[in-house]
Amino acid sequence: MGRKALIDQEELRRLAGQGLSNAELAARFGVSESGILQAKRAAGLSKPMLDHSRAIPWKLDRAHSQSGPATNLRNLSSVAQGRAIPVEKLNTALRWADRLVAAGLDIAYDPGHGFREVPAAEGGSLVEAVLAAARGAVTGREGPADNDQVIPE
Repeated sequence: MGRKALIDQEELRRLAGQGLSNAELAARFGVSESGILQAKRAAGLSKPMLDHSRAIPWKLDRAHSQSGPATNLRNLSSVAQGRAIPVEKLNTALRWADRLVAAGLDIAYDPGHGFREVPAAEGGSLVEAVLAAARGAVTGREGPADNDQVIPE
């Protein structure tokens, strides 16, 4: 096990603020890029990791992790957690979820077969809850972030 490198957080903030890449920062401090990522997290310079477990409560098979339903649920979950996403991705996810909710449908997952549409349970559905959380976050914003335009219901 190697020694723990000392990275001056103020210097890291200054250099990262100047736009140096992780590779450039790693060379500057004599550590790996992984070490820079860890130091950025410790200094509060990284975006917090998102938790999509409420939107995707299943352990997805790798073959299904980039499918349309998984992507739409992740995008809605990202918005619900305050992350800006491109307007095209958001609108796609909103249209998908709106269609399911309007038809009284929900989504189910089976590792052997992937995602499938099923009748929504009495009292609400996963898609309905994720959609409501995303819409709540969108309407709670002061304005679009990163030039992304979000379209509330």
